[in-house]
Amino acid sequence: MRLSPGERSILAYFPSSNAARRAVEELKAAGYEIVGLDRVSRFGVEDDAEVNYAVAGRAETITGLTLFSAGIDSLANSDSRVLKAADPSVSGYGAHDYGVAGGRAFLVTVVTGGDRVQPAVAILEKHGGQV
Repeated sequence: MRLSPGERSILAYFPSSNAARRAVEELKAAGYEIVGLDRVSRFGVEDDAEVNYAVAGRAETITGLTLFSAGIDSLANSDSRVLKAADPSVSGYGAHDYGVAGGRAFLVTVVTGGDRVQPAVAILEKHGGQV
């Protein structure tokens, strides 16, 4: 995405998707039109609740639940699944917040004019975002 002259992009990292969603909702209510929410992961993200939803007993793979690598067929591509399952974040024996981008894996992006940057930053920080 190319920014137009006078536009600024703001990136804020959040420790939880709930906090990030609250920030996005408040930004949109305040009139910010270009607001995005993404998950930062070194494995790629495809959070598929149909396949990997533990509460409903639909956890196809452990890597789908822990590394958000849903959509990987449990019968195909077994080599990459085995490597992902060996990651310390899957076993729980890794360091605290191992593999999470600064402990803040949720990214909110806002594009706005220069005069509206500070109010947006205030909303992001109010909800726990690190700008």
